[in-house]
Amino acid sequence: MKWSVYNKSLVRRGEILLGFDVIDNWDTELKEMNKDKVGEPFHYPNTFLLLLGYAKVYFNLPFRQTEGIAQGHAKGKVPSIPDYTKISRRINKLDIKINDNKSKEFEDEYIVIAIDSTGIKVTNRGQWMQDKWNVRKKGYLKIHIAVNIKSKKILSIKVTDEHVHDSKVLPGLVENIITSDNMASLGKLFADGA
Repeated sequence: MKWSVYNKSLVRRGEILLGFDVIDNWDTELKEMNKDKVGEPFHYPNTFLLLLGYAKVYFNLPFRQTEGIAQGHAKGKVPSIPDYTKISRRINKLDIKINDNKSKEFEDEYIVIAIDSTGIKVTNRGQWMQDKWNVRKKGYLKIHIAVNIKSKKILSIKVTDEHVHDSKVLPGLVENIITSDNMASLGKLFADGA
């Protein structure tokens, strides 16, 4: 094995190649967007902000780092770079259609779910008295949630009071998932000791 070739291949894996072809149509798109527009004209085309939005989602970046990508790749190629606030506002106003349908290759695949619960206090009223006199009156709701690990979607949810144990709710959560008409077969279930 040639280590120099292998090293170059590892470096190439880290290259970030973004297509800034949108810059070629910058003026044309802006002219079209600003035609008959009332108020301040747009300074950045929608396709440029859409590209930044895809980079933000793909690399799981905050808006400030998304601004950094624009500065690093487009500086000198575009008239100006939007700041992170402008990027956030414009991306959130874009009409982006996300195809949420399951693809055919995953239809027969099993799903993996994780189940857990958390408590939410109902009120803070009397908290000072409880702390002062060391009185422990619970009073919270428990939210039991089943999540698809791959898609990160909530598949089933149940709200109970603090007296209901997790093990009592588990069969109902799993039953809701199995009986739903658009779910694949259940492959694995992850849960804590409860």
